Amino acid sequence: MCIHEETNVGTGVVEQEPTGARRRLGAELRRLRGNAGMRLEEAASRLKCSTSKVSRLENGKGIPQARDVEVLMSLYDVRADLEIAMLRRLVQESRSAGWWESYVDGLSTERYVLDNPARYAALETDADAVTTFDVSVLHGLAQTRGYSWAILEQRLPRHQPWEIERLVEMVVHRKQALSRADPLGLVQIVDEAALRRVVGPPGVMTEQLDHLLELAGRPNVSLQVLPFEAGTFRAHDGQFAILDIPDELGSDVVFVESHTGSSYLEDPAEVAVFRGLADEVRAGALDTERSLDMLRMYRERHAGSVVPKP
Repeated sequence: MCIHEETNVGTGVVEQEPTGARRRLGAELRRLRGNAGMRLEEAASRLKCSTSKVSRLENGKGIPQARDVEVLMSLYDVRADLEIAMLRRLVQESRSAGWWESYVDGLSTERYVLDNPARYAALETDADAVTTFDVSVLHGLAQTRGYSWAILEQRLPRHQPWEIERLVEMVVHRKQALSRADPLGLVQIVDEAALRRVVGPPGVMTEQLDHLLELAGRPNVSLQVLPFEAGTFRAHDGQFAILDIPDELGSDVVFVESHTGSSYLEDPAEVAVFRGLADEVRAGALDTERSLDMLRMYRERHAGSVVPKP
């Protein structure tokens, strides 16, 4: 009895990432293995495949093969008709394309900068709330089109304009989650430096701050500014976002950006560390009204730097 092994070849294009159904399927397979009293290594040995293969299935990575799941159900002695039907349905749903795949199809990757943009979009789609600490630039959910273009153009100088446009469109699509019937919750703590820094050509920052003021008025959005006077915090080591994932879809995830690429942390202890960092900066940040006052102040400052056309 052996499940099909996949061979990953470095193609330089973005690979597909898990949808909610893939994460649910993975969580169910992990639960069933636990109920069967098997360690990951034992399950892989019984199946005559690598532990990474089983691990990828349990973590919702890649597109599951129906025959693989059938083999696992047999190994874990799954007999209940309803459970078998549920697992087969999840396999079918897992094989459908995520909305983000049309945006990243054919895009060239860039190590450390654009290693896999689809992965974050997939996780954010599963989330019901996101908490961000924006140190140097604003989080994608709060960006205007002009701001997104300026950031991506600077970070990806070797990419073609059509690739930048595709990534900007993906950011725009992600923002729709803030306006859906059951809107995504956004808790955004913005360092003052991100408001003061000029991004893009004249007018971009004015438009961006107008957008932040509009966002801050929504019931599902909380926005606070961490002022320079508050000093430095442990969180200033780098930008991060905490994604609250419903229990049925998997564990919460922390997304961390660095100069050597992005990291995704799911260990509960690591997630707890970042929740503590977010709590610290929130405690040091201005309250809502004073945060809005600072947004307006910087909005006027950036607007004043725009030279009117003759």
